[in-house]
Parts: sequence; structure tokens; C-alpha cells
Amino acid sequence: MLLKRLFETDKKLVLKFCVSLFLTILFTFVFVGTTAYAQANGDENNTSVTDSQDNEENSNGGALNSGDYLDTPESNVGSSPTASVLQELIGVDASQPLEVIILLTLIALLPSLLMMVTCFARIVIVLGFLRSAMQTQNTPPNMVITGLALFLTLFIMAPVFAEMNEIAYQPYVNEELTLEEALDKASVPLKTFMLKQTSNDDLEFFVKLSNTEVPEEGMTDEYKENELPLTTIIPAFMIGELKRAFQMGFMIFLPFLVIDIVVGSTLMSMGMMMLPPAMISMPFKILVFVLADGWNLMISSIVASYNW
Repeated sequence: MLLKRLFETDKKLVLKFCVSLFLTILFTFVFVGTTAYAQANGDENNTSVTDSQDNEENSNGGALNSGDYLDTPESNVGSSPTASVLQELIGVDASQPLEVIILLTLIALLPSLLMMVTCFARIVIVLGFLRSAMQTQNTPPNMVITGLALFLTLFIMAPVFAEMNEIAYQPYVNEELTLEEALDKASVPLKTFMLKQTSNDDLEFFVKLSNTEVPEEGMTDEYKENELPLTTIIPAFMIGELKRAFQMGFMIFLPFLVIDIVVGSTLMSMGMMMLPPAMISMPFKILVFVLADGWNLMISSIVASYNW
């Protein structure tokens, strides 16, 4: 009854649905049949190649020709260097559909992970607070703020990246370290940087959440650097970055709030109730920010907020 009513009310929709369903089923059968045919031909070709190789070996009396390989393990047949590197790095060789999905997910999340373990988040939030306090709407635009935050991140993190390159990447390139050893070495400077920016209260909070045992002497520097895993340090570092970014945002809002109060009270005393105070206060905010050399003050405050 429902299909009959739908066909009576909208025939074109029903016809489009039927055609789409038919084409989907048709393409599915064609794809499955093509795959099965290709696999069958591949098995036949492999069998024929193996038989021909056996015949050649028998005809040669078991002797090997020039260019033949000795003692080639079956596990290395068909393997690629890229698959072996991925298998060693993240345990995924990209040979199965599920592993491909996991690999693509890791690649998509990699920029976010890198931003969360560096100073990028704090810089972006502080610059966003500055734009909101000045009430300049989309000026500077998001692309400019993101680019400025990115290059400031490279400037602040340059010593950390240089140390990671010296103690981990270069020895790995020179084949002095394995991949796992290089990753362990590279995590040390990054962990040291995050611990310097993270308070003990945040670390203790996440240590309690993870039910990690703390030694009797407390959370010493050696314990934090050697025993605490990155899964505990990274969220504590992120929470600390958010706290400091909001504290800096509060300090940024104060002078601009004073300008808003002065302009609003002046307009009310003059009886200009219909004039928006933001329209009058925004030019004064820009003027004060430029005369005070605000960009240099802002950048120097952000850089100085990091402990070295």
C-alpha cells in the first residue's frame, strides 16, 4: 500500500530509485565476478610459472643460472620496503583494508597530535582572544592568525627540533640506531619541553586518574622524565596550555574593557543612546594598540611565557 501511494504521488522518484538500485546490484555482480576471475587467472599463472621453474631446474640438473637468488624466504616474496617501514613504525603494513583505514586515520590525526604537543594551541588561543577583545571581527583573518601561530611555534620549538634531529634522526639516517631506539631518543627532548611547561598539580591530577603508583619521595624530576609515560604527560600539558592561554586572554581583555567602559559612559552622559558603543570604541582600541607597539608586546609576552 505504501509503495502504491508513493508511486501514485511521485512516479519520477520511484523510477529513479528503481534504476539506481538496479545499477548498484549490476555493478556489484560485475565487480565480484571480475575479482573472482582475476584471482582464478592469477592462481593459474602462478601454478604455470612454478611448474616452468621446476622444469627448468630439472632440465639443468638442479643447477642455478646467473641472476638466481639463494635462500629467499617466502615471507619476503611480494613485500615492499614501504610496507616493512610501516610495519616497524606503527605495526601496520597496509596490506589489509582495515589496516589501510587505520593508517589513513593516523595520517589525518597527525597534524592535530603535533599541534597538541607544541606551543601552537596557546598561541592560537591568545591571538584569538586579542582579536575578540579589539572587536575587529575577522581582522586579522583566520589564515593570518594560523600562519603567525605556526611560525611562532617553529621559532619557539627550534631548539627542541634541533636536539631531536641531533640525537635521534641523524643517528637513524646513519644506521646507528634502529627505528624504535630513534623514536625513544626523539621523545626525550619533547617530554622535557612539555614537563617544563606543566605544573605538578596537573601532573598529579592525571596520575591519580590513571591509577599510577607514585614513589614515597614524591614526583621528582627523575621520576617524571623516566617513569611517566607520554599518555599522562600530554593531557596534563594540554590542560596547562589552556589554563595559561585563558589567563593571558583575561589580561588582554582588561585594557580594552576599560576603553569600552569609558566610551559607553561618555555616550550615555551625552545622551547618545542609539549610537553603538562598539563603533566608537573600536578605533580607539586600534589606536591604543598601535601606539603601544602591541604586536611586539604580544609576541614577546608569548615567547617569554615558556620556560626553558
